[in-house]
Amino acid sequence: MGTCGSPVLALASQEDLHRKPRPYIPSIWGDFFLKHQPCTPSQLLSMKESARVKQEEVRQIILDTGAASSELALKLELVDTLQRVGVDYHYKREIDEWLRDIHGAQHEEKGCDNELYVASLRFYLLRKHGYNVSSDVFVKFRDDQGNFASDDVKCLLALYDAAHIRTHNEEILDSAMVFTKSRLQSKMKTLDPEMAKEVEYTLETPSYRRVQRVEARRYVSLYEKRATRNDAILEFAKLDYNILQALYCEELRALTLWWKGLPSQAYARFARDRVAEMHFWMLGVVYEPHQSYSRIVLTKFLKLVSVVDDFCDNYSITEEYDIFISSLERWDKQDADKLPAFMKAFFIFILNTINDIVEELKLQKNKHAESVKELFIDMAKRYRAEEKWRDECYIPAKVKEHLQISVGSSACMHIVNVAFILMGNITTREAIEWAFSYPEMIRAVCIVGRICNDIVSHEREQVSKHVVSTVQTCMKEYGITVDEANGKLRAVIDEAWMDIVKGCLDQIHPMELLEKAVNVARVMDNMYKRDDAYTHPHSLKETIISVYVNSV
Repeated sequence: MGTCGSPVLALASQEDLHRKPRPYIPSIWGDFFLKHQPCTPSQLLSMKESARVKQEEVRQIILDTGAASSELALKLELVDTLQRVGVDYHYKREIDEWLRDIHGAQHEEKGCDNELYVASLRFYLLRKHGYNVSSDVFVKFRDDQGNFASDDVKCLLALYDAAHIRTHNEEILDSAMVFTKSRLQSKMKTLDPEMAKEVEYTLETPSYRRVQRVEARRYVSLYEKRATRNDAILEFAKLDYNILQALYCEELRALTLWWKGLPSQAYARFARDRVAEMHFWMLGVVYEPHQSYSRIVLTKFLKLVSVVDDFCDNYSITEEYDIFISSLERWDKQDADKLPAFMKAFFIFILNTINDIVEELKLQKNKHAESVKELFIDMAKRYRAEEKWRDECYIPAKVKEHLQISVGSSACMHIVNVAFILMGNITTREAIEWAFSYPEMIRAVCIVGRICNDIVSHEREQVSKHVVSTVQTCMKEYGITVDEANGKLRAVIDEAWMDIVKGCLDQIHPMELLEKAVNVARVMDNMYKRDDAYTHPHSLKETIISVYVNSV
């Protein structure tokens, strides 16, 4: 079908005069990352040489601690420190061996369970790595009134973190969470400013839910101030952070060039221009240096998804979007002629980008390359169901009904599954099909993303015609206010985190894969913590600066 005489294009032309898309802030970065280099090539080479030396010094510290120390606390604290400063991926084998030994010996340790701090840290680290340790370890620390035998802030923080790796019906962890939160809040005014800041941060975001690179940047600064710090670990953490920063900037330069290949008139009137923010988002899912290609692919994939989302939610008419979906399903560049003029370049850009990704993966002997295309088409179709709600001004009667549709349009399953595909041989066809079926764990990740987004976006979306949010549905279901609905929905988010933990403990698939799903939930929590930081990029500006611009 040609462009002449198309009733849909005629309709689009008429309605274009009446479209009033929500205005989005232009990119605050522009071409900044085309020129920005956090260090010179010679400086980078020097840092890499120094890092190799420091890496082995830290490895020796690990070996010495493992061989000479019978004190469990020292081993646990070393693992925790390496993870928080962001260098643990260099010592995965050593850390895995330690935790396996600690788990196997958990009932044989003498005296360690008499210390709530050690028990909490051990429980936290083991569960974080997928070991299904029992929460009964905390029974002995609770009195008849349900209180725990500690008033030490360090201990309370460890117990608070441990309690957040809970599953359903773990009453003792529910109790520990309530107790520690209350006790920490009551002590805030008596603490020194640095500790008070740490308590406040932990109460807002427990350790298990933090984005690794954000936590690494934050914690390196804290660790540097500690009298008990190990200077070799500190120096290696700084070098490693700066080396990765240079790599991330190189990736962002390539992505900025890629995005400039799409004429702005293909999206500028209705979509968010957020390349740096999207790269940071995907950096939260895969951050290690050897996964550079994965970050680039994920960023391209989700940047295209983001424009499709904005087109559907903020600009398109139903007939246009139906033709767009049909064209995607045929995956033929000639179908561009059936689309409105402003969509043609974007449609071809999608096909070219995804085709290039698929071909590159095939060259890498990736068995799941074609699934990338399938996932993109599926994502675009998920938005169609919500568009129908928008056109009919339909508000689902219950949050459960809403989530049956909206978990799919959160894109979280698609992020997880593309990450799985990019993991290569470790990923089986069963793992991809498992994620695609929205099992409990993946659905929970989607719920975290969907509801966190809705809570912070609800007020903004009221100013224009939009897809109904879970906030509106919750208000309708219970006859309550926005604030009351947000409270109920945050409880749903907490329930979803329990399902995520359970998925890791069940370990249906390797922890290396499951960790990517957890990372998606973590970065969703971060992006929508106080605001929609993707839509409002100034909310994310300082974080972007710390990750890409300012060296440690």
